[in-house]
Amino acid sequence: MLRVAMISKWHVHAKGYAKFVQAQEDAEITCVWDEQPERGSEWAQELGVDFEPDYDKLLAREDVDAVFIDSPTNMHKELMIKAARARKHIFTEKVMALTTADCDEIIAEIEKAGVKFGISFPHRCMPRNLFVKEAVESGAVGEVTVLRVRNCHDGALAGWLPDYWYDPETTGGGAMMDLGAHPMYLSSWILGKPTRISSMFNNKTPHPVEDNSVCTIEFENGAIAISETSLVSPMTPVMMEIYGTKGVILCVDDDVRIKTKETAEKIEGGWVKPKLPEALPHPVRQWLDGVLYGKEIRFGTKEARALTQLMEGAYISDREQKVYKF
Repeated sequence: MLRVAMISKWHVHAKGYAKFVQAQEDAEITCVWDEQPERGSEWAQELGVDFEPDYDKLLAREDVDAVFIDSPTNMHKELMIKAARARKHIFTEKVMALTTADCDEIIAEIEKAGVKFGISFPHRCMPRNLFVKEAVESGAVGEVTVLRVRNCHDGALAGWLPDYWYDPETTGGGAMMDLGAHPMYLSSWILGKPTRISSMFNNKTPHPVEDNSVCTIEFENGAIAISETSLVSPMTPVMMEIYGTKGVILCVDDDVRIKTKETAEKIEGGWVKPKLPEALPHPVRQWLDGVLYGKEIRFGTKEARALTQLMEGAYISDREQKVYKF
């Protein structure tokens, strides 16, 4: 049984993570900490567990084996380093930290302590994206020239995100830092190591962080990714387009189609709806399996660092209005 402490209800997904953990037979929530004691105390009562206002005391508890980091992003570094030094396993919401240098400090402590780390990359568990990864690696579409990923919602436009979601100090950014994490980590997972990035962010709503954003990223293999995200785009499907020297893949939500030179010769129109692979376990389940049973955690410190590296470059590019080279 893995005994878990929930660290802050700040993140909009924190409540969902708690519900997921409570539904597992081999994990339980034992206590809560929150940078806002009143919110944390109320949440602890809801969960039927202890509220511990002192983070250091929480880490010293014998009934805490691991922590769930859902705090403001600018607090991640301190909270994770303390957890690692206390030899607590760590699961975190994206992003790991606001700078690559901070990630390196966290990773050093995690490796020194020998604890397990997981991060929430749910789009890497989805059948459509697993198919795209397999198709690219198999050479089905040849060499990738362009990858476009668009992931949006209307949270800022419709006002259903909390006000603190737009605080640049605690969040480190707006649409790209939050929702844009999915296109970013998918791009690096599929295409590899980035060489340069160019960003254009703006606002449709009067918030101090961007709500509409696009990044173009060049990778070592010569492919270019277009990472798009928005908090002011209602009714937008999740889209991925892969263009290669031998074919094309188009994904609109879960509608996936592929066209290659081979299918074009055999089928009228050339488009095929492939059989998709099975979804991978939920990121939290993967982390639990890694901690408890030594199974593979597909999204660990390496993948977390790669995401922050892209985010750091993206925001420097927009802020300085120039291409950022890695």
